[in-house]
Amino acid sequence: MRRRWIAGALGVLAVALAACAPGGGASEQGDKAGTDKVTLSLWSWRVEDVKAYEKILAKFEESHPKIHVEFKPFQATEYNNILATGLSGTAGPDVAQLRAYGGLQPLVEAGQLVPLDGKVDALSGFDTKLLEGAKGHRDGKIYGVPFAYQTLQVLYNKKLFGDNGIQPPATWDDMIAAAGKLKAAGITPFAVAAGPDATWTLPIVHEIFGNARYGSTKFRDALLSGEKKFTDPDFTASIKLIKDLEPYFPKDVVAVKIPDVQALFATGKAAMYPTGSFDLAPVLAVNPSLEVGAFQVPPPPGSPVTTPVTPGWADGSFGVNAKSAHQAEALELVKWMATPEFGQLYASELKQLSAVPGVTPSDPLLAEMAKNYAANGAPYTLLVDFRYGQPNGDAVFRDEVQKMLVGQTDPKAVAESVQKGVGQWFKPGN
Repeated sequence: MRRRWIAGALGVLAVALAACAPGGGASEQGDKAGTDKVTLSLWSWRVEDVKAYEKILAKFEESHPKIHVEFKPFQATEYNNILATGLSGTAGPDVAQLRAYGGLQPLVEAGQLVPLDGKVDALSGFDTKLLEGAKGHRDGKIYGVPFAYQTLQVLYNKKLFGDNGIQPPATWDDMIAAAGKLKAAGITPFAVAAGPDATWTLPIVHEIFGNARYGSTKFRDALLSGEKKFTDPDFTASIKLIKDLEPYFPKDVVAVKIPDVQALFATGKAAMYPTGSFDLAPVLAVNPSLEVGAFQVPPPPGSPVTTPVTPGWADGSFGVNAKSAHQAEALELVKWMATPEFGQLYASELKQLSAVPGVTPSDPLLAEMAKNYAANGAPYTLLVDFRYGQPNGDAVFRDEVQKMLVGQTDPKAVAESVQKGVGQWFKPGN
């Protein structure tokens, strides 16, 4: 009897120790067949995607019956700090959704992620531009499987265009003429937000209207080599475009919030919405019957680039916690996230552009965006290359542009502030 009691006590102790294993709740539990089943914790900043991920991860579990994945999302604004804290101790996730580019680097520098080179073979087939967002800036190793990319363009209301005799613009002058016609009809031409919670969208608006004007990829390359600076006349001219377009933005734009502009566009009170592919699903969620089109902005007068471009960037990746107690199973999950099965599920369930090679969006508008990016893709320069130090260029730019919109500064001073900010840490050629 005493032997049975001891054996039982040891069994309970073993279960308790397994439940306390590092990896954010990654534990082993019996499945229906009585065999050991590993539970992986997957952290994300997408609280709005819970139901979609439940469907997606159920497919993974069908082919990996000994692994269960718990999807645990946090508020996007709090996620970076929560993840950094979790990974620094033993209460972090097994697999984490990772920010791209400069947002990834603190975790890489702290040694908190598993390099995936040689462990996820499918990564060799990914677009090299998208892989840049998942690499260590210094060591060049890959730390995550890219899950999506975003493209920038102008969404437009097909009905409002038709009712007002407007076609998608072929030239910059066509676009300005359309904006004037819409404004005269009492319709807000461009849904733009520059309120306190929306300043992060201002660099996006600038990229959409100004990427060709500042010189796109060639200018970016010249910045990185030190041949040019942000104070270059072409970059200053691209900033001025935002001020020039302000009359076509919502009234008191510096007080407008993101839900406000989504509602303006979704309800037909604004005709055009300069934004990313990520906003298509939220807009259609507000008004599923909305007929939406998209166009690349024609190059403004004086642009070094004479054909329309579609700026874009890698949205993030999924990586493995270096302290996970279940690295083998975590690697199985991220390997699956590099497959067309995951990519197609991601694109369909979340209405997003999957980073997995060969995945074609089922939504025709997303497919059009993907085609434009493949043919005329351009880097979102401030995000891709100038978030690796403090102050980061994107943050300086957004704050200065907001000041410009309220008349506290001008395009030349905005450009000078960006150059001064990134100059504190950016060294050309490094």
